[in-house]
Formats: sequence, structure tokens, C-alpha cells
Amino acid sequence: MKLKLKKQWTNGETVLQRFNTAFLRYTGKLNELKIILINRFQVLQDLFKEELTTMDDNWKDIKEALTSTCQEVLDLKKHHHKPWISIESLDKIQERKNKKTAINNSQPNKNRGSQCTS
Repeated sequence: MKLKLKKQWTNGETVLQRFNTAFLRYTGKLNELKIILINRFQVLQDLFKEELTTMDDNWKDIKEALTSTCQEVLDLKKHHHKPWISIESLDKIQERKNKKTAINNSQPNKNRGSQCTS
């Protein structure tokens, strides 16, 4: 007995954002990120003290502060696609084709003389 399952489609909201963490090697960017995060968390801390909020609301605010700050300072990581076949490989393929045609053109055709005309 076979059972078919339907795929549960999502709205696409769960897209993973990858930030360019290579910028953190530079002290200028790292310090800038630290200062902005400290300021945002200080504001959030004051807000949490004043209002009674749930843990879910607190988590959403913290997550939003982190992602927006990282997006401003670090930018998103850009994926660099590698070519399927490298330029060197294409050059080798072309060189091999040229050598094969040179070999085929230099050898006399064996079938030409053995054909009979009856």
C-alpha cells in the first residue's frame, strides 16, 4: 500500500540571513558593531523595565535588534558561484581537440585504398 504525503509549504519567512562576518576581523567594524549593539540593548533594557512584556515579545525585540544591527553594519554575505568547468579545463579540452584533429589529418586514411569498385 502506497501513501502519498502532501508537502507543507511555508511562506518563505524562514530564509536564513547570513551576514558577512569577515568584516569582524577589522577592529573598526567590530567596535562599531559593539557600540551600536550596546546602545540598542540599553534601550531594550529600559523598555523591559518599564513595561510588563512576555518572554516571546522580549525575544522578538532582541532578535530584531540583532538582525537589523548586523544588516546595517556587516551587510549580507554574497554567495560567489564557481563556474562548473574552470577556464583552465576548457583550455585543456580545446588543446586536446586540436591535437586529435592534427593527428587525424596527418594519418592517411586506411579505408580509401581498400575499397573495391565492382
